[in-house]
Amino acid sequence: MSKEERDIEKNYSTAEFVAKLRRLADALENDERFEIQIAGERVYVPLRATFNIEHEREGSSEEIEFQLKWEND
Repeated sequence: MSKEERDIEKNYSTAEFVAKLRRLADALENDERFEIQIAGERVYVPLRATFNIEHEREGSSEEIEFQLKWEND
């Protein structure tokens, strides 16, 4: 059973973003899967996920993305 494709960006306040990063860091340190709800859908990040940081620059705009990637079985 495949999931419906999505491409969502969700903005958070600084406090909300910090809380989510803190929960992610705690889960990683404790070897636990991370779960987060984004735009009404609960997402479970498995322990086997890989992590990377991406930096993009285009004209006067810059972006840093913290990415967690994995394949669903």
